Amino acid sequence: MIWFEQATKTLMLIVGVLGGVVIYAGFFFLLVTQSSASFLPWYILISPWLCIYFGLSAEKQRLTLLWLRRKLFFWRKFK
Repeated sequence: MIWFEQATKTLMLIVGVLGGVVIYAGFFFLLVTQSSASFLPWYILISPWLCIYFGLSAEKQRLTLLWLRRKLFFWRKFK
């Protein structure tokens, strides 16, 4: 069963990376052609990053959350 989990994680990483490339290339194309991207929902920008996150190993997921927590709460250091 461990092979299934590894295959799923690898597939999530591939889908996440390819999804990020397609989505961000599409937004760049809309920017260059001066078309409006306002009709696109905001959550499609998050979905490839979720696939990438869940494709990581448990240790890398933990380190990613710690990094994100430090980035989001950086202002607490200055209080």
